[in-house]
Amino acid sequence: MCTAATYKTKDFYFGRTLDYEFSYKEEVTITPRNFPFNLRNGEKITKHYAFIGMAFVQEIPLYYDAVNEKGLCMAGLNFVGNAHYNAGERDKINLAQFEFIPYILGKCATVEEVKKQLENINITDEPFSDKLPVSALHWIIADKNCAITVECVKDGMKIYDNPAGVLTNNPPFDEQMFNLNNYMYLSPRQPKNTFSDKLDLKAYSRGMGALGLPGDLSSQSRFVRVAFTKMNSVSGKTEEESVNQFFHILGSVEQQRGCCIVGEKEYEITIYTSCCNADKGIHYYTTYENHSVSAVDMHAENLDGDKLVRYSLEKKEKINFVNR
Repeated sequence: MCTAATYKTKDFYFGRTLDYEFSYKEEVTITPRNFPFNLRNGEKITKHYAFIGMAFVQEIPLYYDAVNEKGLCMAGLNFVGNAHYNAGERDKINLAQFEFIPYILGKCATVEEVKKQLENINITDEPFSDKLPVSALHWIIADKNCAITVECVKDGMKIYDNPAGVLTNNPPFDEQMFNLNNYMYLSPRQPKNTFSDKLDLKAYSRGMGALGLPGDLSSQSRFVRVAFTKMNSVSGKTEEESVNQFFHILGSVEQQRGCCIVGEKEYEITIYTSCCNADKGIHYYTTYENHSVSAVDMHAENLDGDKLVRYSLEKKEKINFVNR
């Protein structure tokens, strides 16, 4: 399972956790403007916006999340049991599920442009290969002004405004947002006694305004927890302060090995956490094995090229000894 979020200080930031029991050896991958995409529907795209993100590279990059040079961001998260894709439809732009992220980020600069594109798009159930079946996903798409969630379900494509700027997994997004009503009493401030004016009740600890904030690892609880953390987060405006705070926000839903058993000696963990400065095109990340922040700057590469630029993840922990 996974969690994605947006965040804004002086610049706009976007990122996610990837929570799973194993890695596909994903890499930070830059797709330059002239890298060719031959879509399954026969369309050939040879010129597009450049973008950077985390991808499992086969013949093409299979992106988990990315941001393009215009600051548009997109991530796909598991939506098992609810995601439903169709066969190709006449008079529609038919895209295989794995083509959705590069198609949108290659063509669109803003969420408003995305909404217009979505009017003509049909996500199909065509797998990448026999060994890589169709992933059941939904998506968060965001720019510095707004965010939307896109879900393909049995009764069609649903497009939701996402004022929280947060996405996890099940249930569907409209149910996740409605569920926040159950937590409207939460506060970063100390609570007042509204239980009874006949009882002298006092707060005995700091942080009691957040009593009731769910702490388990379920997708619905993670949605509430990261939304509360993000919406109340306070950060300085420098790059270092902003990036540091963003990792703390997603750290509120980080998964530790052993706490979520999914099979014999198999545990869901936070494989990586990403943070992209969408304004500057810088992709920051940490991994389960290495909490030191690594970064790749898209604009340090030749964005007019036609070859992918790939960086393997830094997974060895870097410990800073201060006395030797």
